[in-house]
Amino acid sequence: MDELLLTPAPTARRPLLGLTVLVVEDSRFACEALRLLCQRSGARIRRADSLENARRHLAIYRPSVVMIDVGLPDGSGLDLIEMLSQASPRIEVIIGISGDTDIEEQVLAAGADGFIPKPIANLAAFQAAILRHLPADKQPPGPRIITDEMINPDLVAYRDDLHHISEFLNTPPNSKNISYVTQFLDGVARSAQDDALGKAVEDLAALKSTGDDLTPGVNALSDMVEKRIAAGGPL
Repeated sequence: MDELLLTPAPTARRPLLGLTVLVVEDSRFACEALRLLCQRSGARIRRADSLENARRHLAIYRPSVVMIDVGLPDGSGLDLIEMLSQASPRIEVIIGISGDTDIEEQVLAAGADGFIPKPIANLAAFQAAILRHLPADKQPPGPRIITDEMINPDLVAYRDDLHHISEFLNTPPNSKNISYVTQFLDGVARSAQDDALGKAVEDLAALKSTGDDLTPGVNALSDMVEKRIAAGGPL
């Protein structure tokens, strides 16, 4: 009875009311979009920007939903998905997220309940991705209000992401750094719909895959990032 009194019940307009969502995501821009989506849906949100911070959080709190980016600075989100999927008691909903749609099969094989490709901006699709895996007692009563609302995160978060990755681009390139830079910026470019940045990321990834000199690709991408930082957004 105390739990029922303390936990607000979901409604048609706020179908995720009463849920806490832990977002394990290193991109501030992607996380800002998820914050707005949770806010519109009635859910509380907590954020961890690495596997280490996620584990620290989970040692103290038990969220209702965990959304895990596959590419994180200290390892693969697939490892965390596998760990959580095998834990008992199990978190109710585990969802993998990534800008790479080809990784969906691996996400589900690791034990996730679902997969959402980046960018994550459609309110109705976000709500549906969580609600379809919740038990009946966590569902909103009656018909749910469907909306085509799209979320537009603040570009300050986009600049924060570019500042973050510029530190990696200004160090001597190595395979590990470049892998992280390309997967991180690919997600940022998709979320911000920055096609030119996405193409520069693809070019650098292609150089890495063929074993060619990375310097031209790194320099081109670094220059593009610095121009966007100065401009305050996509060009």
